[in-house]
Amino acid sequence: MAHRILIADDEPNIVLALEYLMKNEGYEVQTVTDGEDALRAIEKNRPDLILLDIMMPNLDGYEVCQRIRSDPSMKDIVIIMLTAKGREVEREKGLALGADFYISKPFSTREVVKKVREILPGNPGP
Repeated sequence: MAHRILIADDEPNIVLALEYLMKNEGYEVQTVTDGEDALRAIEKNRPDLILLDIMMPNLDGYEVCQRIRSDPSMKDIVIIMLTAKGREVEREKGLALGADFYISKPFSTREVVKKVREILPGNPGP
């Protein structure tokens, strides 16, 4: 069974690129554009990994990350924060709130795919 990935980002170009590449790798992908929708999506169809933008409408990625990590039943979901906020203080905040990895924008979508492949090994290919 394919690993599930949730992409939570409000930038359409990033969402389209990541969704295409992840599906091409054989992952089951769901996308949302704001923090509240991310939490609803996680409850409905629990992902194995979340690509989580920090700057989103309604709830930011920090709040989403914090809420996920406050629920013990979701402790095994991998969170990769994607953000234009590349300063060390933002990175430390994301990791302190429970993110597993932190990738600053602009980033290579291929590098994100490579990181996901490292984290979720053994995914059946397309």
